Amino acid sequence: MSDLSSEEAEEAEPNLGEYDGERNSEGERHGRGKAYLPNGDTYDGEYEHGFRSGQGTYRFKNGACYTGGYLQNKKHGQGIFFYPDGSKYEGDWVDDQRHGYGRYTYANGDTYTGEWFNHNRHGQGTYIYKDTGSKYVGGWVNGNQEGEAELIHLNHRFKGKFLDGNPVGHGKYIFDIGCEQHGEYIQSEQDKGEGEEEEEPSLLVAPKWKASEITKLTLWTPHGENPPAPRAASLVAAAAAEAVKKRAAAVTEEEKIPSIAVTGESAEGRDDEPSLDEVSSEVFSPARDAGEEDEGNREEEENKEQEEEETTRLEDEEDESKEAE
Repeated sequence: MSDLSSEEAEEAEPNLGEYDGERNSEGERHGRGKAYLPNGDTYDGEYEHGFRSGQGTYRFKNGACYTGGYLQNKKHGQGIFFYPDGSKYEGDWVDDQRHGYGRYTYANGDTYTGEWFNHNRHGQGTYIYKDTGSKYVGGWVNGNQEGEAELIHLNHRFKGKFLDGNPVGHGKYIFDIGCEQHGEYIQSEQDKGEGEEEEEPSLLVAPKWKASEITKLTLWTPHGENPPAPRAASLVAAAAAEAVKKRAAAVTEEEKIPSIAVTGESAEGRDDEPSLDEVSSEVFSPARDAGEEDEGNREEEENKEQEEEETTRLEDEEDESKEAE
């Protein structure tokens, strides 16, 4: 990153060099004008009471250039700074420093887009590495990667915490094939060789990853619930579709059955079955009811006559038996 002291330092004295432009009644540079400064820099823009204030363009002798807002000779507000090495910053400025939100494009093609504080990357931001396509999305403190973040690569990503640009503590690697590897980064000390004094401070090396388990991919949901795995989800969806299909078929059959009964229409090959009209006539016909009643009366009278004849016959046989004695 470019150094402020060497490449962004502008001529502080407001009334040095040659000036061509507007002035106020006190003779101060005020309004629109252009200054040719003793160190070889130039400024073309707005002035207020002898100070660069408003919008303007400052060109450095070394090839750097700033175009944007000013307040009393200091870069302030929105502005773009082009550095001699080809890098560029576009964003917020406060009191001559990158401060607020902005995008920095580095000479090697890397970019940082996010928050700035006192000229450093600070807060939340995204750094993209041009050569690999990887990107860091997360926290920054005084220019270093620090806090909760994700380091995203082409086919996997790491989600965890960072400190001084290195991952630390618990985290997980998430792979595009549908699984996660959980574990933690452990800070180890460099082994000492023989003959080294114990009083020498131990040197820290890059933290080592220690895996603990591999699990299925867990997706974020609004209620914090883990959805089923892709295969399980497809099976559930298929079962639900089959259930809906069966239900639709059952409803269709239920709708067909009463329609046949109500209309009284007979299907082919079933002419021998009576229609509703025929059934009604058999059950509720008055003539049929009367005929059945008369026939029942006749049968009752005949049975009564037979009983009387049988009684008379038995009496006669009894009398004949007595006479014979």
